[in-house]
Parts: sequence; structure tokens; C-alpha cells
Amino acid sequence: MAGEHAALRRQAAPVAHELARWASELDPSPTDEVLARRSLLDTVAVMYAGRRDPRAPLFDQLTEAGRWAALAHVLDYDDLHMPSTTHISAVCVPAALASAAGGPAAGGGDAARAYLAGAGVMARLGTALGWSHYSAGWHATCTAGAPAAAVGAAIARGLDAERTAVAIALAIPAAGGVQRAFGTSAKSLQVGFAVEAGIRAARLAEAGANADVQAFEQWMALVGGDRQALEMSGPAVPAGLAIKLYPCCYALQRPISAAVELGPVDPARVRAIQVRTPACSLAPLIHHRPQTGLEGKFSLEYGIAAALLDGRPGIESFADDAVVRPEAVRLGDLVSVELDPREDGDQLLAGEIELTVVLEDGTELSTALSLPPGAPDRPPSDAELRTKLELCAGPDAGALAGLGWESAANYLRGVELGSRE
Repeated sequence: MAGEHAALRRQAAPVAHELARWASELDPSPTDEVLARRSLLDTVAVMYAGRRDPRAPLFDQLTEAGRWAALAHVLDYDDLHMPSTTHISAVCVPAALASAAGGPAAGGGDAARAYLAGAGVMARLGTALGWSHYSAGWHATCTAGAPAAAVGAAIARGLDAERTAVAIALAIPAAGGVQRAFGTSAKSLQVGFAVEAGIRAARLAEAGANADVQAFEQWMALVGGDRQALEMSGPAVPAGLAIKLYPCCYALQRPISAAVELGPVDPARVRAIQVRTPACSLAPLIHHRPQTGLEGKFSLEYGIAAALLDGRPGIESFADDAVVRPEAVRLGDLVSVELDPREDGDQLLAGEIELTVVLEDGTELSTALSLPPGAPDRPPSDAELRTKLELCAGPDAGALAGLGWESAANYLRGVELGSRE
């Protein structure tokens, strides 16, 4: 009977209050803190590398936090929460870092705890929005990201659960973003917009703005979410985070890893490339003959071509001129896809990919792969993480590896100032 009453109370409580209460009461475990530090270093590394992207000057039109978020996402090298299909740290690291300085007693809030609070809300909310939300064309990083950024900023600034719930509601008008932005500057920009909206909402809540917190329920219904799917138990970030080892959409991590597993292949000898994979794993891969580097990050055909040509595709593999290399175009045109009827999943890593490369003499090179390196159930090794830091930051990788939550914001400000001199 007591359990039934608790369930009824939970069902009656506004979702914004439920999420805000969870965030306010969060007591991170040592495992949570390890995840937070890894997320910080990974995200700052991809921000650093993002400064070199030709689209980076556009981000000067954003606020500091919005610029950091866009830089974290522009290379599509940032981490991913698989159940929610959201890029959690590109949203929650900038929100926490930018807001902690205005936290309790103006001495700065606990940025790591603020990150975990925002990340936990984003993971839970994104999961409740579900695969149907993502497959309908929403960019869940932005829809779940704006309320999550509001939570992270609110916790960093010392707001209580009541004010945090208001901040969540105030972020709802900006909780949008669509997948047609993929392959354009708008994709990373709309992540920046989500972070800016969340921080603005937290500041307004702190200043005394009011809002109907049940607007959050109405919004969830409008975008196809299921409040009954919210699960508040478990670690701060349920199911952990996937770390990308290649700077492109997560849906490409497995095809590229499969191609890399084949070993060195002479691209000139390739006559056919056959892919068998579940349909759900292709959802974001909307560009079949990409013309720009950004489009190439969402192209199954180019991702496989880049792996065959470059061995380990890096940031330079997704430059505009790399995508239109004649040999890359030729290899991309050789790719044929068969949808696996055995698997009707609802995640980017459902089932497995089967890849066969046919050479000019009829030789077939084949592999099958379920989990790419960096997946939550196949976490990256220390060596793989170190390699990523070095690829992103070059000679500054050592300094970046020594950062903590207390020093990261000032480091980023110094790097950005230096880059503009």
C-alpha cells in the first residue's frame, strides 16, 4: 500500500519538480566523479580542436557559454549518451563551467556537481523523449539540452529545488532543434542556443521570474515524450557515456571501426563495398554524396571511404577538400547497403554491422562488429584517450590533461584570448 501511495504521489508531482528535486539532492559517488572528470577533459579537448574549424569565427556572435558549446560540438567529436541519443557533455560542461563562477558566495559553485546534475537530467529526459522523438527528426541534444543546461546552471548558482524547477520551465520555449541542421553550421549553433537558453532561464529564475512548471508536461506531450519512462534511480548518468575516437557522427563510429579492423587495404583494388546493418543505425546518416566536411560527418559512404583511404580518419579527413577527393567519391559510390531484417532496434548500436570489401580479383575481406571502441560497454583505454587529447591539442595536450573543474574555465578563456591576438 505504501508503495502504491508513493507511485501516485510521483505521478501527481510535476515533472519539473521531480527533476529539480533529484538534481538538488544529488550526492555524486566516486564513480560519478570519475565520469565527470573524463567528460571535462574530453570536452575541453574537442573545444580546443574546434577553434581551428573554419566555422569557429561564427561562434563569436554567441555568449561565452554558447561559444564553448558550439566549439564542443562543431567537430562532432564529443561524447554521446546512447539511450537518449544526446551529446550530454557539449551542453552540460559549458553550462556548468560558465555558471559556477556566479555560484554561492560569489566564490564559485561546485562545477563538477553542477555538470552531473545537468547531465543526469539530460540523460533521463532524453531517454523519456525516446527513439520515436529522435527518429521523428528532433535534435534531442537541443530539446533535452535546454532544460538540462538550466538545471546545471541553477545548481552551479546555488538555486534550491523550487527555483530550479522554475528554471526548467523557463527553458522550455527554447527547447528545440531539428536534424535537418545536420551537415550545416546550424547543428553546432543550435547546441549553443540550447546552452544559452538554459543559463538565461537559471538567471531569470534566480532573479525571481515565475513560470507554470506544468508547462514542462505539456511540452513533453507535444514532442512525444513519456513521463512514465522517467527513471530517477541509478548513477548520475545511467548507462554511462560513449567516447568518440573519430570526429564524426556517432552512427559512423561503428562502420569506420569495422573498416579499420580490416587492416590496410589498397583503395585502388576495391571494386565493391557491401554493408549490412539495422535501419535504425542509419537514421542520422542523411548525406550520401557529401560536398562538404560537415556533410561527410553524416555520410555512411564517405565514412567508410575515409577509413579505407586514411587508415584512422582524423580531423583532417573531414575537411571540405578531403570529402571531395576523387578516390573518396569513387569509393563512396561503391557502397551498397542491405538493411538487416533480423534487427528492428531503437538505438544507433542496435544489432551489428557486417562489412565486406570486394577486391578486383574477387577476394572478399569481411568483418562484423557490434560495439566500436569507446562505447560504454567497450570503454576507451587510457592510451586511446591520451591519443585523442594529443590529436586535439597537440603540444598543449599535457597542460589540458592537468585541468580540473576549478581551472578549466580560466584555461579556456586564456586559450580563446590567445587565439585572437
